Amino acid sequence: MTLSVDTASKVPPFEQVRGELARQINDGELAVGTKLPTVRRLAADLGVAPNTIARAYRELEEAGLIETRGRAGSFVGAGGDESRSRARQAAADYAETAHRLGLSAGEALAIVSAVLDSGDDAKT
Repeated sequence: MTLSVDTASKVPPFEQVRGELARQINDGELAVGTKLPTVRRLAADLGVAPNTIARAYRELEEAGLIETRGRAGSFVGAGGDESRSRARQAAADYAETAHRLGLSAGEALAIVSAVLDSGDDAKT
């Protein structure tokens, strides 16, 4: 597992960690059952506050990508495959909506790209 935090980035450190771990889980680089470093250990390795890692882990757990087993630690969950499936379904639903609204593929992709680049939470 390779992680780093770019302190010059406009992306908050917790989001950098969350995003990179999610990518590694979804891409299969981190296999189901892989034990993750403790919050304190990863925070020390990356030179960030433990709360930064705790927030990233919490959001990954809420997304079903990792499981926390009390004192045993945090592990990669089986949610990566489920997450991809849910994302594909959401994309299919969006594509159908964009088509009904008469948007071109380019316009629809530009909207998604703008939302992803802005860091806006899709739930709001």
